[in-house]
Amino acid sequence: MSTVNVSKTVQLSHGGGGKEMNRLIKDIFFKAFDNPILRSEEDSARLHFNGDTAFTTDSFTVAPLFFAGGDIGKLAIAGTVNDLAMMGAEPQFLSSSFIIEEGFPIEDLKTIVASMATELKKSGARIVCGDTKVVPRGCADGVFINTSGVGRIINNGISVKNLKQDDVIIVSRDIGRHGAAILMAREGLAVESELTSDCATLWPIVEQLIASNVEIHAMRDATRGGLSAVLNEWASASQVGITVNESEIPVSQEVAGLCELYGFESFDLANEGTFILAVAQDCAEKTLQIMQTFCHCEQAAIIGKVTDIKIGKVILNTPWGSSRFLDVPQGELLPRIC
Repeated sequence: MSTVNVSKTVQLSHGGGGKEMNRLIKDIFFKAFDNPILRSEEDSARLHFNGDTAFTTDSFTVAPLFFAGGDIGKLAIAGTVNDLAMMGAEPQFLSSSFIIEEGFPIEDLKTIVASMATELKKSGARIVCGDTKVVPRGCADGVFINTSGVGRIINNGISVKNLKQDDVIIVSRDIGRHGAAILMAREGLAVESELTSDCATLWPIVEQLIASNVEIHAMRDATRGGLSAVLNEWASASQVGITVNESEIPVSQEVAGLCELYGFESFDLANEGTFILAVAQDCAEKTLQIMQTFCHCEQAAIIGKVTDIKIGKVILNTPWGSSRFLDVPQGELLPRIC
């Protein structure tokens, strides 16, 4: 095997623990994620925590790896940081583990890692430890990434079990963008559209809301299962009724068109930079004003409220004056969206 091929693609030797693996880690990962904790090269990162801490983990296997608005690297950082943010936790430290298929292009790996480093800056979190495995051709689909994260909880009142009667439900922006963007990329749809994934780090806007003393009862990023999944989880966990108005839910024309073409519902499509809040009624307008001022939340909208009907269900009011249950999504509409 020639030296040129080794330098351009990932080889099994890059996962063997020897010189090649050391070079890959130092030249790509350490260079992109450089910080004193990672640079110490210990078997475990030495961290200091003060107070309640949030801890989360997620694995990312999106196909395709690169899509309009992001890539698997941006997705891995934003997804884990957002899980912390949704618990009112300031993201601090992340781990990052790669499973890379033999033959994966080195340049693509560099692009993914650079994307991760760029996204990290938006929250101030740092990757302080990680792992790299290389598997034979055919044993993975290019690259899989696992990221775990910890953060300092600065708002302890946020929980799926904390919804209260008359709480207002707010969505941060238009829904379904990530699922639709992945569908377009996967199917190679040649349509005149500027549709991009909403993949983004949410901590900056969450930090603004917490700093403004908004009374947040529940908060969740609407990833797999979309808006429908989040609202149903809340209704069930808090044993409340939730009513939302379809006409108030922002949906882009591109997403609506794809849903019509494929028979999907925008409420079920995945998001990666859109979140849902349940806030006290008396601070709903303040919340909306803050959100519309910061961080791509210009389309933030009040879409419904928590009712006194303790049925653990979500009711959708349609534009035609009828109502129906908004059920939990079923089946696998878009595999490998994250």
